[in-house]
Amino acid sequence: QVQALESGGGYVQAGGSLRLSCAASGVSFGINYMGWFRQAPGKMRDMVATITSSGDEVYADSVKGRFTISRDNAKNTLYLQMNSLKPEDTAIYYCFIRWASRDYWGQGTQVTVSS
Repeated sequence: QVQALESGGGYVQAGGSLRLSCAASGVSFGINYMGWFRQAPGKMRDMVATITSSGDEVYADSVKGRFTISRDNAKNTLYLQMNSLKPEDTAIYYCFIRWASRDYWGQGTQVTVSS
C-alpha cells in the first residue's frame, strides 16, 4: 500500500522558516512526480510546488523566491523549505505523489504563521 507521510509543520512567526518532509512508502520503483499543495480554511486546495524525477520544478507565483522544493530519490522523500513565511501561508500542507499512474495524498500537516 502506497503511503505519503508528511512531517515538519508547526507554528512560526512571520519572517520565520519551516521545512516540511514527505516520506513515501510502499513504492517499488521511482516516483516520477511529487509536489506540495495547501488548503487554507474556506479555500480550495492549491498547488504550491511540484518536482519531477529529473528535477524540473514549478512554483506558485505566491511562493517563488521564498520556498524551495527538493527530493531525495534514493529515499523517496520530498522536502519543502519555506523561508520568509507570511501569515497568508497559513494552511494545511499536503504531499502529493504520482506513482504507477495513480495519485496519492498525505494526511496533511498544519502550518500556522503569526503576524
